[in-house]
Amino acid sequence: MAEVRVPFLLGHTEIAFLFHVKPQTSQRWRTAGTLHEPDLIASGNPYWLLSTVMRLDGEGDRKADRERLATYKAGTPLGYDPEDKEHLPLVVGIQEAARVLGQDAQAISRWRNRQRIAEADLFVSGSPLWLLETILDDARQRQRTIVNSEVAALRAGQRPPQKPRGRRPSAPQASPPRQPPPAAQTFTSADHGAAAEFLASVLAQGYSVTIKPRP
Repeated sequence: MAEVRVPFLLGHTEIAFLFHVKPQTSQRWRTAGTLHEPDLIASGNPYWLLSTVMRLDGEGDRKADRERLATYKAGTPLGYDPEDKEHLPLVVGIQEAARVLGQDAQAISRWRNRQRIAEADLFVSGSPLWLLETILDDARQRQRTIVNSEVAALRAGQRPPQKPRGRRPSAPQASPPRQPPPAAQTFTSADHGAAAEFLASVLAQGYSVTIKPRP
């Protein structure tokens, strides 16, 4: 199969590399709205066009490393930067490829390991990505089933949403109502057992105890 041009796409790993920050920092930029919404969601993961990411360059103290930018581009020799996401070709991940081929994601992963599916056109933030046409051409050559309804859904822009990140905040648990403090009591040396029981009960309710000796 002839080599085809593929769009420059970046995930949090590539953005962090470009700006000399940690991937968690890139994720915070996304949460804060500094980094625009993803141009693509594939297999639940967010990806950005290079032109979108470069809007961060020069904002505040953010500076893209030009040498690292050249290194990134060199990793995709046939890469190009579409004008905007409306000109982005259909790119799919393992989940979308599985739907198109009527398989599950584990089957696609096994095919990749055994080289029984086309090599990924891109490998971004640890995940393989293909042009949809790469998957379709490969399936036709291998005489595999193609689920046309899933292809049509992808062409219509229907994709799974992004995976949730981190733990969902749990609702704070309501504290049980506190019992009113017990009335003060007086004990003698003969009431050792009752005094110990009373002390333990008061402390268990979260109250402190002050012992005042009397003559």
